[in-house]
Amino acid sequence: MRLSHSWRTDGAVFDDENLVSCAGLIPVMALAEQAGLSELLDDHVRFTDERVRSGGANPAGKLTSIIAGLAAGADSIDDLQVVRSGGMKKVFNFVYAPSTLGIHLREFTHGHVRQLDAVLTRHLLALVQGTDLLKGIEVQARVDVDSLLRPVYGHQKQGASFGHTKIANRQVLRKGLSPLAVTISTPDAAPVLAAVRLRAGKAGSGRGAAGIVVQAINPAKKAGATNILVRGDSAYGNGDVINAVIKTGAKFSFVLPKNQSVNQAIATIPDDAWTPVHSPGAVQDPDTGELISDAEVAEISYTAFASTKHHVTARLILRRVKDRNHLDALFPVWRYHPFFTDNTEQVTDADITHRQHAIVESVFADLIDGPWAHQPSDGFPRTRPGRYSRRSPTTCSAPPAPSPRRTWARPAAPPCADKSSTSPPGSPDHKAGGSCTCPRTGLTPTAGKAYGTTPVTTVDKSPPNPRPPRPQSRYQEPTVEKLDRPATPARLRPINPL
Repeated sequence: MRLSHSWRTDGAVFDDENLVSCAGLIPVMALAEQAGLSELLDDHVRFTDERVRSGGANPAGKLTSIIAGLAAGADSIDDLQVVRSGGMKKVFNFVYAPSTLGIHLREFTHGHVRQLDAVLTRHLLALVQGTDLLKGIEVQARVDVDSLLRPVYGHQKQGASFGHTKIANRQVLRKGLSPLAVTISTPDAAPVLAAVRLRAGKAGSGRGAAGIVVQAINPAKKAGATNILVRGDSAYGNGDVINAVIKTGAKFSFVLPKNQSVNQAIATIPDDAWTPVHSPGAVQDPDTGELISDAEVAEISYTAFASTKHHVTARLILRRVKDRNHLDALFPVWRYHPFFTDNTEQVTDADITHRQHAIVESVFADLIDGPWAHQPSDGFPRTRPGRYSRRSPTTCSAPPAPSPRRTWARPAAPPCADKSSTSPPGSPDHKAGGSCTCPRTGLTPTAGKAYGTTPVTTVDKSPPNPRPPRPQSRYQEPTVEKLDRPATPARLRPINPL
């Protein structure tokens, strides 16, 4: 007995109309509707110049379908089929196919992304007011900013470039995109996303951080927060970000990169100013009750960015630990970790509060496991706009030459299409007196086929151009016809909302 050497081509499909694949979407989308998600999308998302007229129709219904798919674990356009599988159509009304949602997403520009930012801010405020999403925000709100590098592998992905990242404690160059995210949390509530911005992979970690931090502080203040602490690592410990935080009335806690000025400040701290703090290996002395730990903290007043107009005077808190590479040295060798803050807590509590900035990594872990798991390249067929666009019913009699890389839609018909021959010379259907004035098409000026028997001579009466003509692109842009189809208002809403 031996197993078959060939794989079967069939697979499992969830198509039972009496079963619901994602029943957990019912309370999620019901809560989103109660917070006014569809109304916010209707009020703020606008399309005025679409490539496909039906692509911008009913943005509220299409975007709610996409949000439901992302909540169900979809990380690509094809995966949005999850909201249509099985009996999901009986639970939700007006769900859209992935192809329709893909056409809608391709209509988006940077302006539409900013419109969605406004929707995110207002919807977050509605959720905070109606639920315990950020419980205890009136006591203290913690705003964390951080970025990461997500790899992409396509050659034509917009913004994809090589950036620095750390893998296994080593700095490497990796091609990808660098999203910048800001979260809001409280001592009693988990962090939630307040703002996200997608950047090129080569962008510095602190690029655009000042603006996006202010963008996240404003909704926190509208939600009732009066004590706001902004935290970040050394990439954001610069004068622009810190002064932007100070202008909003919030407090800051940022890591400072070690330079000559910081090292001189560390050298002025006396040995008796260091206080032991809790660390993973800390134990309590049974006789004195003091901590036996190799981690200690101290503080000193420090003026950062003294040579610039952004100089700020606040607390420089340092945490030092013994260097594991020199445990057998005659004198202890310390590693110093400074951070700059105006937090009024005790030095030991301020150190713990600052180190809790690492909670933002849990948000990144959820995003990598969900929406950021798959970022398709422009070369994938299912993400190409021409795949779902309908070709023109009347086309030019001279088809374009085949391209070695892409296949574009055929160009629109010229004015002479009804008078020219639509077949090559010598064929039975060829018109004897017909000719085609459509220019040759293809990768080169002489590429393509010339149909017709009578040459046409045209005279250019335009004034001479003193400048030489600019070289045209090697490839032609695809022509996408606008479909004249009425928009149907539809939203993904539970039939029986909670």
